[in-house]
Amino acid sequence: MAVTEGTVPFRGFHTWYRVVGRLPGPDGKPPLLVVHGGPGLSHDYLEDLGALADGGGRAVVFYDQLGCGRSEQAQDPALWTLDTFVAEIGALRRELGLDRIHLLGHSWGSQVALEYVLGRPSGVAGLVLAGVVADAPAYAAEARRLKDSLPTEVREVIDRSEAEGTTDDAYLGATMAFYQRWLCRLDPWPEHLVRSVLSMREDVNAALWGPEWNITGSLKDWSVADRLGEIDLPVLVTSGRHDMVTPAVVRPVVESIPGAVWALFEESAHMASVEEPEHYRQVVESFLSRVEAGQVAA
Repeated sequence: MAVTEGTVPFRGFHTWYRVVGRLPGPDGKPPLLVVHGGPGLSHDYLEDLGALADGGGRAVVFYDQLGCGRSEQAQDPALWTLDTFVAEIGALRRELGLDRIHLLGHSWGSQVALEYVLGRPSGVAGLVLAGVVADAPAYAAEARRLKDSLPTEVREVIDRSEAEGTTDDAYLGATMAFYQRWLCRLDPWPEHLVRSVLSMREDVNAALWGPEWNITGSLKDWSVADRLGEIDLPVLVTSGRHDMVTPAVVRPVVESIPGAVWALFEESAHMASVEEPEHYRQVVESFLSRVEAGQVAA
């Protein structure tokens, strides 16, 4: 399987990318450009999607967002805005000649993808929104509800630590109780997910987001819920049965985007591409192929 890595210039820095498969794709298949979550993670946990290039012959383009993973570790706090990461998609497309693509955004990456497609760029054939968040306050309210369902002693550690501004081992252990239920239910977590988590740029995350259930970053009031009807692309929404992005968050997105379809992964939390990788790839490739055959309308 052909794998190409490199960097593209972006705002005085460099964004790292990896292409699995060949560009242009066989039979004119548009590549899948993957926007990872976080904010502050690397793309590693989404690597299972690269097998689409093997089974379906579709090139998959991964990248690490500026300041994250293998991309240049910029330190300027002024860069940590949603606009930066939306513009980065355009820079990648220009530099790599990605004239026609499918776009997949996971979690925070779905927010970036939504803002990008709402700018009506040309050449986007289909959109996959995985663990989608379109309204930060709505998501935070559901995350608080999930957190409050944890055992009392675990919840008290989280609340006390956040009130005191401490993040000691007890706090980290308590937050893992949340993530093991609603982020990824595999035990142990796969190495590529661990790699992503350990790569977290905490300052990037804090600037934009912060704790799942108490968003303190600049996106705490962010919402595009009232603009979803503007999206005129074929859209697949995916989530897990045990996802921290609950049906109360996902359903309004599906209902607001004309023609959107929703795939629910019964054995997964927030990481369906990790927890059910083969099934997830089958669902995504089926959707993309149907879009290309004109069988899925916007």
